[in-house]
Amino acid sequence: MEEDLTPQRIVEELDKYIIGQHKAKRAVAIALRNRYRRRLLPEDMREEVIPKNILMIGPTGVGKTEIARRIAQLVKAPFIKVEATKFTEVGYVGRDVDSMVRDLVQTAVRMVEAEKMQEVQERAEQIAIERIVDRLMPRRSRRPVQGATPFERLFRALYEEETKEEEEEEPNTLAAKERRERERRMREKLMERVRSGAMDDEKIEIEVEQTGSAVPFVQVFGPQGMEEMGLDIPDMLRGMMSGRRRSTQVTIREAKQILAQEAARELIDREQVVREAIQRTEESGIIFIDELDKIAGREQGFGPDVSREGVQRDLLPIIEGSTVMTKFGSVRTNHILFIAAGAFHVSKPSDLIPELQGRLPIRVELDSLTEQDFVRILTEPQNALVKQYKALLATEGVQLEFTDDAVREIAAVAAQVNTTNENIGARRLHTIMERVLEDISFRASEFAGQTVTITAEYVRQQLADVLRSEDLSRYIL
Repeated sequence: MEEDLTPQRIVEELDKYIIGQHKAKRAVAIALRNRYRRRLLPEDMREEVIPKNILMIGPTGVGKTEIARRIAQLVKAPFIKVEATKFTEVGYVGRDVDSMVRDLVQTAVRMVEAEKMQEVQERAEQIAIERIVDRLMPRRSRRPVQGATPFERLFRALYEEETKEEEEEEPNTLAAKERRERERRMREKLMERVRSGAMDDEKIEIEVEQTGSAVPFVQVFGPQGMEEMGLDIPDMLRGMMSGRRRSTQVTIREAKQILAQEAARELIDREQVVREAIQRTEESGIIFIDELDKIAGREQGFGPDVSREGVQRDLLPIIEGSTVMTKFGSVRTNHILFIAAGAFHVSKPSDLIPELQGRLPIRVELDSLTEQDFVRILTEPQNALVKQYKALLATEGVQLEFTDDAVREIAAVAAQVNTTNENIGARRLHTIMERVLEDISFRASEFAGQTVTITAEYVRQQLADVLRSEDLSRYIL
């Protein structure tokens, strides 16, 4: 329950996945809790309370994006990550800043649609089974299907052979009544076999809606984007193809999934999905803007940086609060939480235009990761790298073990390479782990059924050639 997500509880949840960075965790936990507090205020005051947007300052690979993504998952909020460098000032060819809000609404629609479909999943699965049985059950009025599978043709032939004499009787005779009762019993048995999975590997031909997935990607750049102009060409093309159906041969296992999804979409109210998605976007949406430092600084009036300050000016009304037109309807950005981030090695937060600085009032500096942090990252989080590699190799029967010395050695190498080369934070661990386990991963089938222990000496052996040459380590690690 959201009321139980106190700031302390939020930080505890983040600690399961992210090591350190307590200042940043506290900041986002408070921002998240303030959203809940705002909803409890009287309506006239609720509108006046705006979110306190956050600026995270720190090198790459220290957990900025992960913190934002995890809090969104925690409260089931629509979340997107965008890069400030992907946007251009209005009037230049490229993406306009309004597109981030449109992407957020699209994410919210998918989230709500998935939730609604889950609510009707049981009913949808029953409908799917009924449609499969309808397809399999022979009917006197049904003509032979040219594309029927061998299984379907055999099934119908056997049924017709059994009921050939009865079908010649008058409808009101006892034989006809017995035939109808037999059909009912047969249908029930067939439904049970389909439901239980006993026929999952049999082939069946079904009709599915032509979704228009083959529609080519169309992107048209305009000063306000295609949606503001009231046009969405890909959607228009899909709309022209919707309603058309095509036949395809699949297994009954696949047919149950395809038809259940189709039935679930038919059962949910699309308009309600859109209304709820827009409301969730406006009240709970989170937009993470990365690489903000890349658009900081004053313009020189020429070259690729000419529109940097223009992008900042375009971002300002979105973060301040404005209305953006999307294909689902208008969306107000007043209460969307914006979390911006950047390394700010070359530029400084003060290089941003003053108005944008004012809209990012909470600033937290994330710490660079130490060797001890790397040891904890490798072993403590629920999705720790050591746990991941153990699970991956266990799928092929290889029992992987790491000694404490091996973990410390990997952490030490990561810290050393980050110091001598570009500091990429925890991402360096991925590179080193791949290098260390390359031979075992390649020859995993030879180690099936064995326990392989990774020691500090083994780590040094695998990395010796690379670490010996500083120039080589720049490219490999």
